[in-house]
Order: sequence, then C-alpha cells, then structure tokens
Amino acid sequence: MLIVAVQMDPIEAVKPAGDSTFALMLSAQARGHALWHHLSTDLTYVGGRVLARARPLAVERPVAGGAHFRWTGEPTTLDLGRDTDVVLMRQDPPFDMAYITATHLLERVQGETLVVNDPAEVRNAPEKLFVLGFPDLMPPTMVTRSLDQAAAFRAEHGDIVVKPLYGNAGSAVFHISAADANLPALVELFADVWREPFMVQKFLPDVSAGDKRIVLVDGMPTGAINRRPKAGEIRSNLAAGGAAEAAMLTPREEAICAAIGPELKRRGLVFVGIDVIAGYLTEINVTSPTGIVAIDRFNGTDTAAAIWDAIEARRQPIAN
Repeated sequence: MLIVAVQMDPIEAVKPAGDSTFALMLSAQARGHALWHHLSTDLTYVGGRVLARARPLAVERPVAGGAHFRWTGEPTTLDLGRDTDVVLMRQDPPFDMAYITATHLLERVQGETLVVNDPAEVRNAPEKLFVLGFPDLMPPTMVTRSLDQAAAFRAEHGDIVVKPLYGNAGSAVFHISAADANLPALVELFADVWREPFMVQKFLPDVSAGDKRIVLVDGMPTGAINRRPKAGEIRSNLAAGGAAEAAMLTPREEAICAAIGPELKRRGLVFVGIDVIAGYLTEINVTSPTGIVAIDRFNGTDTAAAIWDAIEARRQPIAN
C-alpha cells in the first residue's frame, strides 16, 4: 500500500465523469492505496519540513446523483516527506507565482517521497515555453511583447494566433487574419493585462479538423483523442466547448512522441499531455494534464493504471 497525498483543487467541485485527477484517485484506491486530499494553500514550511493540512477520503463513481467522495477521518497535519509515499501535484493552472511557490515547497520533499510530476521540472517546463526546445516539430512561433515584431511575423506568415504565455483551457486565444486591423489593440490589451510576453503562432487552418491530445506516460504514448472545435470556433479545448472523438496516432505523431519522450522521462514528467495540430506540436502540458477519461472511453484502455504502474515502479512503500 502507498500513502498518496493528492494536492488538487477542492474535491467538492470535481466533475467525476470526466476528471483525470478523479480517475487517478479511483485507480489508486482500487490498488489498495490510501488517499489524502489537500490544497496547495494547505502547505506549510517550518523547521526544515514541509507540512500539509490534509484529510483522508474515499472516492467512488456517483450513482443517481450521489456523492463522489466521502471523508474517512478528521483533518491531520502530514509531514509530506515522512508520512507519505507519493504526492500528486494536480491543482489546475494558472501557472502563476502561487503555483511556482508550491513547486518550490514540494521540491524540498522530493528526496524523501515521490512528487508527480517532478516539481522542479514542472516549474522549468511551462507548457508554452518547454515546447520551444523542439522548434523543428512546431509551427512557426514567436514569443514577444513587441507590436512591430508581431506585425512583421504576420506579414511573413499570414493569419496568426495570439495567446497568453501562461493561459490555460483555451482562454484568451485569438485568431488574427492577415488583414485584421485589431492586432495593435490586441497587443495593447495583452500588455495591459499580463506582464509576460505573449505567444504568436502561424494559424493552422486544419485546426477545424481538430487538435489532438496525446498522453505520454513515462515518455511513452498511451493514447489520444481528437478535440474538434465547435462551429465558428478555433479553440478545441473541451473546456471551451470542443467535442472529443476517437483518434489514432499518425506516423508523424509517433515521430513527435519518439523525439520528446526520452526527455520527458529524464525529467521525471510521468504524466504529460501534448497537443498536435496538423502534425505540428503546439504545447507540452505538464502541470495538470487532462484527457485520460475520454481517451480510455474511446480506446478501451486504462491510462490511469499505466500511470500508477509508472509511479509504483519509481516508488516503494514507506516503512511502517
């Protein structure tokens, strides 16, 4: 048995039918592992130790509108390094200073317990920046705060997509056509809202056919879904109204996975979701990847079990 602390958002707000973290918890429980729940705001560093105010729980698939979890004990302060075997860092983005601070705290227990994904590597591999290490796999891409640079990029490549560097779930993603006069106003808006640069990419018209989410476990692809945007949209994220459909990997996508997989494994990024449009790698999601429930529903696979196989191979139970 492993003692598993799940650092996530409030369990009460989880939508169990499609939530990847919930699927991981169900799978862990089925293997006999003990589950604890805490928020990132429950972390405390004191006296060289990292503590979490956590509560034990059991999860279950809800029936007829019933509860999807129940607390099995009172809140307790856990020493994450001494009292747990595994910490799942699964709180949702935004990838802001609160998220970064949590990675710094959890990094301090990584030598005693296993944190998945590795917190230092999560911090060093934000989705839209880590992917820049593989320029030959990407569409033409720019990271900038300069209107002049963005305008020159559009003049070279035609239609573009502009998006915040640390956005998530498809929020604030804009398609700017070659003749759109709104580019200056959009750059001004981004500069007012975010201190960071923004990302500009060549628009890929084939996004209308879908944006493929591929899950890799310990660097190996385990399945994929195609996320097709709704009519009139370019955003295919399920959270933005995209529809999931079954998908297989193309030879080009297999080559992408083969190119990035060893680096993911080396970094301790056990559970990763990559996004591919028309054969181009656009993002590498390492903070709190999703999609495994839909993948397993279409493919008849058990991605959560594959993730736990990888975790168990890396971590043996603590001594009682």
